[in-house]
Amino acid sequence: MIHPTAVIDSGAQVHESCEIGPYAIIGADVTIGRGTRIGPHTVISGPTVIGEDNRIFQFASIGEDPQDLKYDGEESRLAIGDRNTIREFVTINRGTTGGGGETRLGDDNLLMAYVHVAHDCIIGSNTIFANAASLAGHVTVGDYAILGGFSLVHQFSRVGDHSFSGMGSVINKDVPPFLLVSGHYVEAKGVNKQGLKRRGFSPEAISAIHKTYLKMVKKKGVKDESLEEIEALANEHEAVAQLLDFIRNSERGNVG
Repeated sequence: MIHPTAVIDSGAQVHESCEIGPYAIIGADVTIGRGTRIGPHTVISGPTVIGEDNRIFQFASIGEDPQDLKYDGEESRLAIGDRNTIREFVTINRGTTGGGGETRLGDDNLLMAYVHVAHDCIIGSNTIFANAASLAGHVTVGDYAILGGFSLVHQFSRVGDHSFSGMGSVINKDVPPFLLVSGHYVEAKGVNKQGLKRRGFSPEAISAIHKTYLKMVKKKGVKDESLEEIEALANEHEAVAQLLDFIRNSERGNVG
């Protein structure tokens, strides 16, 4: 299961069921869980913890030092959950002390070739990052979010649950949950209705999200009577409450 040309540090903990390909390098303070497969020429540096049944393809760089000029060798870590697919040439860096010391990736994510995840990013579960999508430091990405190929996300931005960014999007503000966004100067294009349908959202919930989108996102502010209507929808639909809370708590400003 471990190719004889692979180099595994004595300080690494690799489950006996793991597969390690030719010329892979597993460093000290790396823990790899049951059933995970590591492709040829992959480099994994620690401290890094990788869960179960992940597939990491050839030439990926996982858990390397953060690309931050303030970083001076302090201990930081990377935590990866279960059943993730990490394709060729993906790079995921560890955290920094200024960002909580940890980069995190949840479960069941697909990171396509050449994706970059910088230091201190927090990624949920069931996301898809298409080829060459890149996150700057301190970015948060919610569950079921999809980033189109070559999307770029500015540092400290948040990408909400169930959102979808078109190919080549440049995201320099927060993307509220459930929205479709695209453009070099990214703009909201509507609600991710098809994605929400596939994930079991009711027609009533999708309609309520759409009403909130029209009043709070496209108008970039609401009158008191509209806010009362939105708050009433939030009491009926958890998704609207989530959207309203996200918009109100944005520090970078929301995509409009």
